[in-house]
Amino acid sequence: MSVDSAAAPLDLDPVLDNPQTRIVVCCGSGGVGKTTTAAALGVRAAERGRKVVVLTIDPARRLAQSMGIEELDNVPRRVPGIDGSAGGELHAMMLDMKRTFDEIVESHADKERSQAILENPFYQSLSAGFAGTQEYMAMEKLGQLRARDEWDLIVVDTPPSRSALDFLDAPGRLGSFLDGKFIKVLMAPAKIGGRAGMKFLGVGMSVMSGPLNKLMGTQLLCDVQTFVAAMDTMFGGFRTRADATYRLLQAPGTAFLVVAAPERDALREAAYFVERLAAERMPLAGLVLNRVHGSGAARLSAERALAAAELLADGTSEYTENLAGSGIVDRGSGQAGSRTADDPGTLTPTGTSSPESGFPQPASSGVTDPPSGTTEPEAHASAASPTVDSPESATAGTPESAALPDDQLAAGLLRLHAERMQVLARERRTRDRFTALHPDVPVAEVSALPGDVHDLAGLRAIGECLADQTAQARQDVRQQPDSSPLQPTTADR
Repeated sequence: MSVDSAAAPLDLDPVLDNPQTRIVVCCGSGGVGKTTTAAALGVRAAERGRKVVVLTIDPARRLAQSMGIEELDNVPRRVPGIDGSAGGELHAMMLDMKRTFDEIVESHADKERSQAILENPFYQSLSAGFAGTQEYMAMEKLGQLRARDEWDLIVVDTPPSRSALDFLDAPGRLGSFLDGKFIKVLMAPAKIGGRAGMKFLGVGMSVMSGPLNKLMGTQLLCDVQTFVAAMDTMFGGFRTRADATYRLLQAPGTAFLVVAAPERDALREAAYFVERLAAERMPLAGLVLNRVHGSGAARLSAERALAAAELLADGTSEYTENLAGSGIVDRGSGQAGSRTADDPGTLTPTGTSSPESGFPQPASSGVTDPPSGTTEPEAHASAASPTVDSPESATAGTPESAALPDDQLAAGLLRLHAERMQVLARERRTRDRFTALHPDVPVAEVSALPGDVHDLAGLRAIGECLADQTAQARQDVRQQPDSSPLQPTTADR
């Protein structure tokens, strides 16, 4: 699959090498390879001289293992095995949203009040799984890392979510909730203070207690009131910090990479995100398209491959079963359906050592052991005059039958190639729909791998693929499939 001429190839090395680039955000829908892309970019940037920290939200341990770290946590840890000859370093961490929330509480409240907040049941539920908490804490941690100024490049892997837009929307929703009218109503007695506050609370809650108790439960309402009273001095800061991080993402030193797979839903989500980034004036570097299928014989189109398979099948109806859907290419054993003696005109499969198998047999020495109950002259006569049990055994060993397995194997491979080229064509159409809508978005493609990335070498290979898009585009243009009809030659017939 090639980068279409309407979409410029994305060259990522200038982005990573630019000292003005301080934040790279990999965003997109879940399951498209954001985490691996972020890690590969971190490795490449570090080995090109940048001091990098990769912030991942993926709870899978495979990323830590691929970086040679036993476990990632909320503290940046240096990754061993990085080539530091250019002066770069790589650190990695995995967001712990509850621990990050705890750090906010501990840094904005005295010891007694922070302890009361951390032990509050409502806070524990809020910090562990409230909608939008993970996205908000990812933004919060990004702001903390940028404020520390220990790294000159921060690569962010956004949280896995059903919608890519949640990364931008959820922090604002959580901030609005924490700074909203309901919280302010519950917070009012704490702001008044003393007996007046308690009197206000008694009057206000006498009006609201009935409906709220039915809606929330008495204990939950008490927990919320205690939580709000303890968080009195902190609520205004949630929205302020979220807004500050939002402005940081709009700064020229930030580069967004939208990550997708060549599938309709993933690219539709990517298109939404591109449009949203443009609306919010956030700098977009380009699109990374992962798991793109390719072929070493891309010039042979699906149509020509199928036509060639039909030509090979022509005149070999006895072996047509091997070219059908349940034939040789679809069975793990490499054999078509078993033949039995009950099937008319077929033979029971034999071993490769028997003449009936059709496989070449060792030359006879001319001396054989006589069968039991036969005299030696009779045995020699029998060997000199073999009997033919069936027409199939009579043709075994001839040049025509010896070539048939090769023909059926070639036909099966051609059909597999046709299927692969059809996948390539479908991915190309899906990608071209995106580039038609957004022709100004540069695209980088990463070929589909046979397995998961599990070490630094794999991450380096992905980084090199991401950085070599211009050369890859030239090569792909030279390998456009030839879809002209296949004309059978005399030899084919």
